[in-house]
Amino acid sequence: MYSGLLIILVPLILGYLIPVKNRRLLHTVDRLLSAMVYVILFIMGVSLAFLDNLSANLLMIFKYTAAFFVCIFAVNLIALWLLERRKPWKTQFRQEKLPSRLGMALDSLRLCGVVVGGFLLGLTQWHWLTYASEASEAALIFLLVIVGIQLGNSSLTLRQIILNRRGMMVATVVGATSLGGGLLAALLLGLPLKTGLAMASGYGWYSLSGIVLTDAFGPVIGSAAFFNDLARELCAIMLIPTLVRSSRSSALGLCGATSMDFTLPVLQRSGGLDMVPAAVVHGFVLSLVAPVLMAVFSS
Repeated sequence: MYSGLLIILVPLILGYLIPVKNRRLLHTVDRLLSAMVYVILFIMGVSLAFLDNLSANLLMIFKYTAAFFVCIFAVNLIALWLLERRKPWKTQFRQEKLPSRLGMALDSLRLCGVVVGGFLLGLTQWHWLTYASEASEAALIFLLVIVGIQLGNSSLTLRQIILNRRGMMVATVVGATSLGGGLLAALLLGLPLKTGLAMASGYGWYSLSGIVLTDAFGPVIGSAAFFNDLARELCAIMLIPTLVRSSRSSALGLCGATSMDFTLPVLQRSGGLDMVPAAVVHGFVLSLVAPVLMAVFSS
């Protein structure tokens, strides 16, 4: 248990403690993070190809993905709608012209293509590909150091996080209800409850959840976690412009951890500038707790 926690927490904390003041260097770190996402997903696809009973396992991945996505997404949506009814989030903002949702969705689907590419290469069964599990662990540690650097140099102070009540409220609701949805899915599928909690702890962070849960539970659960979190992002992109008119809390909460990066432009143009601080805090909090919870539940 403790070794799994250390693999997650030590690189994250080390990265968090590294001060980076140079803007160009921070930009390089951002680009490096994007590159590492593709590397990790490619390795995950390779690992998937080495599964025994491949066709049966692919069907199981689809089944797990569908169950977890429906349960978590539905529970989140109900809880966020209730939050909006009890504490309405009012604004006078008029929706701007949005970036192409189709283009953003295609960017997300490109990640699936990377997994498929790794899978097709893995089908060759080349001997050197058997080291994919060791490569994935090294890539994960490097990714966490980079994420730690990003979080540590995000310019958000503890005071700013605590004072943004809406961002904290939505993050708390999403964090708690996602775990409830994960438990429900685990019960329906007959999986261990800890596995359900680990699957629910990704909060949309597909690159991290996929590789962490692949290391902990194997390629079937890891791939299901990846596709579950990727589906969350795709649905958020499509639903934000509509949801923001009736339930701003729902529009923000469904983004999960991606509200501070990938889905932030859609949130800003759909909901206005007053949505940005809440979105950044919401994404920051979920990004901070996701690796810790995944490590705890997968140990």
